[in-house]
Amino acid sequence: MNRIEKRFADLAERDEAAFIPYIVAGDPTLARTKDIVLALEQAGADIIEFGVPFSDPVADGVANQEGALRALEHNTSLKDVINLVKEIRKESEIPILLFTYYNPLLAYGHEALAKDCADAGVDGVLCVDLPPDEAAEYKKTLNGAGLSTVFLATPTSHEERLKLIADESTGFIYYVSRTGVTGERDQMLASVKDMVTRIKERSNKPVAVGFGISKPEHAAEVGSYADGVVVGSAIVRLIGECGDTPELTERVSAFVGDLARAAKGARVGA
Repeated sequence: MNRIEKRFADLAERDEAAFIPYIVAGDPTLARTKDIVLALEQAGADIIEFGVPFSDPVADGVANQEGALRALEHNTSLKDVINLVKEIRKESEIPILLFTYYNPLLAYGHEALAKDCADAGVDGVLCVDLPPDEAAEYKKTLNGAGLSTVFLATPTSHEERLKLIADESTGFIYYVSRTGVTGERDQMLASVKDMVTRIKERSNKPVAVGFGISKPEHAAEVGSYADGVVVGSAIVRLIGECGDTPELTERVSAFVGDLARAAKGARVGA
C-alpha cells in the first residue's frame, strides 16, 4: 500500500473526502513550488497533484496552460520535477501524484521513470493522454515499482469503457466532471453524482472528481458523494496572480484551506 492508497483508506475510516489540489511544478519557480506544497499540506491537502510542464497541454484550459508556460520559462523538466519530489520528501510524506502527458514519459523511458520516481518518493502517475488499453507496458512497469497508475473516466465513457478504466486504475479513479478542458465553472453538473455512483457500483476503488471545481460550495457538494475532490485551475490562477512574491504561500494556503474544509466537512451530520 503506497501513500495514496493509505491516505484514501485512512480518510474512508473517518468518512471524509480527500482534498487534492493541482499545481504546476516549477510555477513560479521550483523553490517556491516546494514552499507551496508544504503550505498546502498545512492547509488540509491530502494528496498533491503535480503537473509536469508540457508545451502542448491539450487537456488543459487557459489557467493551467499559463502555469505550464511560466514553469517552462525556467526550463523545468520531468527530471527537475522528480528531483523536487526528492527534496520535498526531506520534510513531508504527503502523497504526490504526477499529472502529465505521454511525450515526456516516452522520452524518459518507462524503466527509468519507474525507478527514479520510486527512488524520489513519487506515489503515482496520471498520464492524461494515455488510455488504459494502450498502457500495458507502462502500467506493468510503474505498478511493479509500487507506483499507482490513475486513469480518467469521462461523461462519455460507456459501460465497457468504465469497466476497463475501473479495472486498470490503481490508487484511485479520476472522474472528469465535464467534457472539454480544465477550467473554473460557475456550477457543478447534476449528472456528476449519478456518474460517480455508476463508477462505484463497478469498483471498490476510490473515485475522485476534477475539472470545474473552484469554490467551497463546489467542494462541499462533490465531497458529499465522491472519495476525492480535485481543484486545479483556480489555484494555478491564484499562483499566477501572486507570482514570486512574499505573500504567495499565505494567499494560496488561505484559499486552499477554505476548499479543504468544505470538502472534508461535507458529510458531517449526514
